[in-house]
Amino acid sequence: MMLEPSIDQLQTKINSKYTLVTLAAKRARQIQELKRHQITNPKSAKNVGIALEEIQAEKLTYIAADVEERR
Repeated sequence: MMLEPSIDQLQTKINSKYTLVTLAAKRARQIQELKRHQITNPKSAKNVGIALEEIQAEKLTYIAADVEERR
């Protein structure tokens, strides 16, 4: 079973696998609660897959917090 988008494609958008997983999980929860997504005709029926498609399409991004801001 081939997953789309692939991890290699996604890592061109977000370098850290940890950040990618965290972002996708948070967005999947939002999609579940709000019943809305930013992709027209998503390939995936699952919320995590839709979140990953949004990241690949650059519909979903993040801003990294500065280490000093977190303290």
